[in-house]
Amino acid sequence: MTRPGRCDVTRPGRCRGRRVGGSAGRPRENGVAGRDTGRRDRLRRIPAVPEIVQLLASPVHRYVGRPADGPAPAAPDEIVEEVRLRAGLGIVGDRYFGRPAHRDASVTLIARESLPPGADLTQVRRNILTAGLAVDELVGSVLVLDSGQGPVRLRVNRAAHPCAWMDATIGPGAWKALRRRGGVRCTPLTDGTLRVGPVEVTVVG
Repeated sequence: MTRPGRCDVTRPGRCRGRRVGGSAGRPRENGVAGRDTGRRDRLRRIPAVPEIVQLLASPVHRYVGRPADGPAPAAPDEIVEEVRLRAGLGIVGDRYFGRPAHRDASVTLIARESLPPGADLTQVRRNILTAGLAVDELVGSVLVLDSGQGPVRLRVNRAAHPCAWMDATIGPGAWKALRRRGGVRCTPLTDGTLRVGPVEVTVVG
């Protein structure tokens, strides 16, 4: 059971407040690197073992024009085993890398639990597919991911809303089904690398 004022980001719908409390049996850490807030920031290290299921880095905008006309051809090898992130810029090799209009949305995440069976990043066009992490609950937080190459900090800025293309690429009704479950848009705060596989997760905020 989630206590009042606590947030279980491994379970959709369990976040009730803006702050995230410390997990049972673990000491809380204080402070956010590079920021003196004058108060106690509460961190929670996720007790389960979340996973990065899939990664996408594509230089191609596939969804242009009308969904009825179908998407543009995919770039070869857009599904990758690891991605390199640059602070304030995004994912190296991705279509939104370094674009000023997308500085606050250059990296996107979505939870596998939000997708119908068989759907993946090639259809929803997000960058990072997670399992065991309710990313839609994290807007306003800093998400720290470590897949073994060191921590990568992402500021979760806003929801990533689905579009009508979902009905064309996943199937009829997908657009409506993904509303409020379409993932999140982030800014990388640090350079780093993320790989497919188990990931250690800390939420700050």
